[in-house]
Amino acid sequence: MFAVKVEYEVFPEYEGENKDRIQDFLKAFEELDNSRFRYSVFQDRESKRFIHLSEYKDEEIQTELLSNPIFLKFQEERDKNLKEAPSITWLDCVL
Repeated sequence: MFAVKVEYEVFPEYEGENKDRIQDFLKAFEELDNSRFRYSVFQDRESKRFIHLSEYKDEEIQTELLSNPIFLKFQEERDKNLKEAPSITWLDCVL
């Protein structure tokens, strides 16, 4: 099992649309085998940065999620509205 943490900040005028697109791909993920992954999204109260924390049993499910058309559209639109490049951290499960 491994996890990935992605942090980013979008321009204020895009924040609402970003939240809507997050809801769209999370809904699409409900159709997948959620025993193989966990995907959570948070927003820092002060900085307004978005934090995506995804946990995967294996690379196969990660590939499946990241190739979802709704998720790909989210990424494409988000990338056009980023204040700076996202921070990506790969995490290994200790337990």
